[in-house]
This record gives sequence, C-alpha cells and structure tokens, in this order.
Amino acid sequence: MEKGSQGLEQQFLGSLEIAGFNDMQRAFIEATEENPNIMLLAPTGSGKTLAFLFPIFKNLDPTSRSIQALIIVPSRELAIQIEQVFKSLKTGFRVSICYGGHAMKLEKNSLAEFPELVIGTPGRLSDHVNQGSLDTSAIQTVVLDEFDKSLQMGFHDQLRDIFRKLIAVQRHYLTSATKMGRLPDFIPFDNPPVVDFLFQDKDSKLELKLVPTSSKEKVQGLMRLISHFQGEACIVFCNHREAVDRISLLLGDHHYEHAVLHGGMEQLDREKNLIKFRSGVVSLLIATDLASRGLDIPEIRHIVHYQLPPKQDAFTHRNGRTARMHASGQSYLVLANDEAFPEYLDEKSIEEVSLEETVASKPSEFSLLYLSAGKKDKISKGDIAGFLIKNGQAATEDIGLITLMDFASYVAVKRSIAQSLVKKLNGEKLKKAKVKVAEAN
Repeated sequence: MEKGSQGLEQQFLGSLEIAGFNDMQRAFIEATEENPNIMLLAPTGSGKTLAFLFPIFKNLDPTSRSIQALIIVPSRELAIQIEQVFKSLKTGFRVSICYGGHAMKLEKNSLAEFPELVIGTPGRLSDHVNQGSLDTSAIQTVVLDEFDKSLQMGFHDQLRDIFRKLIAVQRHYLTSATKMGRLPDFIPFDNPPVVDFLFQDKDSKLELKLVPTSSKEKVQGLMRLISHFQGEACIVFCNHREAVDRISLLLGDHHYEHAVLHGGMEQLDREKNLIKFRSGVVSLLIATDLASRGLDIPEIRHIVHYQLPPKQDAFTHRNGRTARMHASGQSYLVLANDEAFPEYLDEKSIEEVSLEETVASKPSEFSLLYLSAGKKDKISKGDIAGFLIKNGQAATEDIGLITLMDFASYVAVKRSIAQSLVKKLNGEKLKKAKVKVAEAN
C-alpha cells in the first residue's frame, strides 16, 4: 500500500473507531506533506497527539530494523498516555517508553530490540544517549510535544544532549499550547511554518468567578465551593506540592472524596489517582500545574485556583482544562483578603460569588477494583468485562471504565456491588491464571 494513501488513513482511523480527523489535525497533517519542519500551536485537549502520530505512522519503514522516530515530552504521564494511544492503533510497529522512575534496565533491554518508536522525557532520554543505550543513528522523525513546557521546566541541556546525537533526522514536529519566540540554538532550523489553532481559545465559554475569603477561612471557603458542585468534575490547582498535601489532609478529615497529583508522588500512585479521576470514582482532583497540560483527562466542568499562579500562561493552561471546543465551564479564584490580585486579570470584570453554607456532598456511585493481571498477561478489556459478568454476576451497566496496565488492571464498578465482586472473584481464574481482586485504596 502506498504511503499516504486513503487506505492508510482509514486503517489509522479505523483502529480508533473515529470517522475522521478534526480541522486542526487535518491542517497539520497536510502541512507535514509539504514541509519537513512544522510548529503546531493548539490548545490543550484539541487532539495534537493524533495529529503527529499519523505522519509518524505513515513514514515508518516496516523493513528497517531500527529506531526511526522519537517523541520527547515534558512529563512521564504524557509519555505513558502517548504510548497507550500508539498501542491502541495496532500498527504492528513496536514502541518503547523511557522516563524517570521507570526501571532503567527494562528500558535498556527494550531499546536493544530496536523499537520503531521511542517516547520519553528529556532527562531519561539524555541518560540513554550518554550511556549509548539509545541508538539514534537511524532516527528520521523527532517530535517535541509540549515543547514550551519542556523549556520552562529547565530541560534545555538535556535536549541539547539528545540533539547532538541526531544525525539522520529529516523531519521535526514541534507542538506548543503557547506562541514561542526564537527557537533554542540546538534546534537545526529557525522560523518553521506554523499551523496555528490557538484561535479556538477565543471561542471559549469560560466564566471567571471570584470567591473572596479570609486567610483563616480559606480552606473552609474551598470546601463550601466544591460542595456545591455535587459530583461534577473539578480540579483544584495549587502552586506547590506541600499545599496539595495539606489541603488533601483537611479535605480527608471532612470526608471529601478526592485524588491528588503532584511531582513528588510515586509513579504508581500518580497513575492510580488519575485512573480514579478519569473513571469518575472521584470527581475532585487536587493538583499542581502537573495536571494543567498534556494529560488524558476528560472535559472538566469546574476549575478552582486555590493559589493563583504568578504568570498568565500558567493560569491560561489551567483554565484550558474546561470550556474546551466550544463547551462551557467555570473557573473560580479563591482569594483571601490579604492576597494580591494578579496583574494579568481585571478584577472589575470578574463576578463575585458568595457562598454562606456547605451542602451535603454527593458520593460517587463507583468504586475502583484492582486486578493482578494486565496487558503483559495477554488480558484484554473484553476479558475483564466477561470475568466480571460471568464470574461475578455483574450487569453491563455496573461496569465503568477499564484501564489496563502492564501487570495490573483497574475497573470502575458500582459501589453497591464492589465488595460482593471482591468476594466472588478474588482467587478465581481469569483466562488460565488465578488473580487477586481487591478494592483499590
């Protein structure tokens, strides 16, 4: 089949069960056919991953036993997310993933098998380049996803290390959620053609609201606010991980179900908390700006700035989690009377809301089950659904989101039957192996 043909596109889209590319994806893909180096500007959640995965897929050579494409991302969560999307395409091409907190030995063994695609964070990829475990000699396509964030996070030197070893590259795709100035000098070109879809933000139906409070009553003011959301998805943003942990403890003391996310957590805990939030087991996520970009999180109804970021870009990226693609959403500023109003906002244009009472919180109807089998055990989502229905007597409507990991799986199930399912299924055989089943903490 000829590269770039209609059949190749249908194969790609068919694996995802979607009818076609959106306008941004189509514009970017068409631009890559004319230009080897492209900058894509698009808001968070607009589908940048599929936009650059298709030209990568189209240009991979199945006869070449070599690493042919490299995707560099600023966070491990984004690396994992892109890997999952690529695997779901069922292209037949192999992918390896590299990031801090992942076993270096496993990564080296995987890279030694010459996967066609490698995805990783700058620090870990730099380690592999410097140790000689990442063969860059045949890489022809490099994607710098969320490039502006990688630079903001201080990965300049690590990126330079990687680019020094790239000798055969023919294509560069850069993505960003903000407009960028002059590119760093390690990038082998300047002023690339730009596919700009940031104008979509202008169509946003985001409502900004101010929740005034005193310093002493700030956490109580937060709890009053989120109690009124009644189970609608919400992210509460803080500037520092210490604030996330402190607020989490206070919310736990008052029986607010929630998950937390920040860079100081173990990777497994980060992944599990994101699974809880994605699947609706909890509707409240307390997070640093780690949750503001790149992560596969569904549309959020409410964004709360418990601590306002110092720069407008960070404020914009946080708000980008809601009111996306012409949907509506609310963004709340919880501001104590001794805190300065940020210069990048017009105080007079923001509606003030007053909440006098806390309403009873609405508990989630779902719990999360853990199963001790995953993708590496040749387990599919269909296998797990069948296991719950046949062995656990669960109804189809009792089962929510199923998430497969390498050696474990997580399933959202109706809370009313969760304990019953654990009793029926723990120690039972899933396919040919006994599995442990438990409620995930």
